Amino acid sequence: MTTKIHMLADALGRPLRFIITGGQVHDATQTSALLEGQAASAVIADKAYDSNGFREQIAVMNAEAVIPSKRNRKVFIPHDQALYKDRNRIERCFNRLKHFRRFATRYDRRTIHFTGFIYLAAVMIWSA
Repeated sequence: MTTKIHMLADALGRPLRFIITGGQVHDATQTSALLEGQAASAVIADKAYDSNGFREQIAVMNAEAVIPSKRNRKVFIPHDQALYKDRNRIERCFNRLKHFRRFATRYDRRTIHFTGFIYLAAVMIWSA
């Protein structure tokens, strides 16, 4: 069975929260759980997260949604392009985690063991 890691990172590209699901689960289904209880001035995400529900959740947080509109959206919603350039920090966070061979190759058969290692790797990234 394949797995997928959904992650929330801070402005410095350090992991804050993650959820492991089956590989067929879309990223946007986990957004409310990842943002629950978080405070931010802006939430940066890619086009896959462009939904009215997610934008409403960000508005409830009193944060700015920095999400490009999907191509099929009837009314395009503008976003701060200068701030959107910082979205690469989540990609860098994943790349730092992939330096750990155990993370990159997913040797663990049980999800609980893999989850434990992600916590350990996240602590090592935070302390670096």
